[in-house]
Amino acid sequence: MNDQIFRSIGEWLSVVHIPLALIVTFHVLLYKRDVRSAVGWMGLAWLSPIIGCLLYALFGINRVQRKAFRIKRRRRRALHKHPYLESPPRRDYLAPLQQAVARITERPTQSGNNIKLLRNGDEAYPAMLAAINGASSSIALSSYIFDDDAIGRAFIAALSDAKQRKVDVRIIVDGVGSGYLLSPAYHRMRAEGLKAARFLHSFVPWRMAFLNLRSHRKILVIDGRQAFIGGINISSDNLLAHQTDNPIRDEHFSVEGPVVAQIMEAFATDWIFTTGEELKGPLWFPVIDPAGRAEARVVTSGPDQDIDKIEFMFLQAISTARASIKIVTPYFLPEDRLITALSLAAMRGVSVDVVIPAESDHAFIDWATRAHVEPLLVSGGRLWRAPKPFEHSKLLTIDGRWSLIGSANWDARSMRLNFEINLEIYDRIFARQIEAEFERKRGKGFTLKQLRRRPFLVRLRDRAARLLLPYL
Repeated sequence: MNDQIFRSIGEWLSVVHIPLALIVTFHVLLYKRDVRSAVGWMGLAWLSPIIGCLLYALFGINRVQRKAFRIKRRRRRALHKHPYLESPPRRDYLAPLQQAVARITERPTQSGNNIKLLRNGDEAYPAMLAAINGASSSIALSSYIFDDDAIGRAFIAALSDAKQRKVDVRIIVDGVGSGYLLSPAYHRMRAEGLKAARFLHSFVPWRMAFLNLRSHRKILVIDGRQAFIGGINISSDNLLAHQTDNPIRDEHFSVEGPVVAQIMEAFATDWIFTTGEELKGPLWFPVIDPAGRAEARVVTSGPDQDIDKIEFMFLQAISTARASIKIVTPYFLPEDRLITALSLAAMRGVSVDVVIPAESDHAFIDWATRAHVEPLLVSGGRLWRAPKPFEHSKLLTIDGRWSLIGSANWDARSMRLNFEINLEIYDRIFARQIEAEFERKRGKGFTLKQLRRRPFLVRLRDRAARLLLPYL
């Protein structure tokens, strides 16, 4: 009797499994561009009856991309009412970079911007709070981490005061980064009556796949005219003048000028994606006068319509470099094609220098990094370790002429899983400032000789950690 039951179950599973596996295979072939991912999902669907297909349905289908496509069409219609003013085409050797990034981002460079560097929370938070306190019409704020600590409560109090002044306030916090289960800062905002939303947050099982897709963007836009972006989250750990358990060194930037409209557009897209409410009109998109001399453009990326855009921009910038490439990043685990591009730049005589933390906040990332950088060091690139505290800055310069600032790290998570925002800047004076920051952070070098002297078991551990590169 039991044998008959088991045979019946087996026959039923076969009847159901084969059509489901075929459906998954067809879907993978049509929509999965990455060969490794496609082969992995098809193998799982065929070798794990029912379960593999269920996992693909939950985790393999990019529903975010479909929703983003619908939103993008709506936002394009809104953009006709506040069109971007385009800078003239460049005439120097950076012209191909400007043109390529225009194709990649579908945004123009805009001249007349002023970008000011703010070191750590000690400089950034007072400037941001002062801007919030001076807001007269609108505030848009997005943060990956928003802690319910002293500095987080100071921001919430300032935002609540702005609401009392009849300022329109919108806030996005990441559904994981700001506390998936408790989200104390989010609930404090809601208790204050603030319009706050959690990005891709859900306890519904079939939406759990989105937990790995996070908004890593840090955006503050005041009255549609002044913006703050960079790498600094809202947490007391960024105040180096105070004693904290986990101090973090980082940069943020104040931005004024026409490119602020592009930053606001990135927030507006995230807000409609999260809440369904569309932000438009002069309250959020006023006419902005020039405020400086820098040309700038926003570069967004994420697992939606913006997938691969930051990586493509990195590749184009690296290929453009003639003299120097200077990178500061807390995590340096780019995919092999970026390592290859940097290595080729070093081979053709470009000075390639990368600053990473002496110790990051995740030991296994440090292990994986050591197993990942040998081709760059062999090619003549140099790796430098920033001394403590933990270096969380994200900076890039090319030839002292072009710079990139923002939220993206040099790792697979930032390239493919996170929603990121960066700002590219064509301005020599600003690039020199970033290069000076690079020199301030550069500590002891990590050489090829040191890399190869690691004990066998350490090298084995590091290479095992590197296998997790797509998920780190």
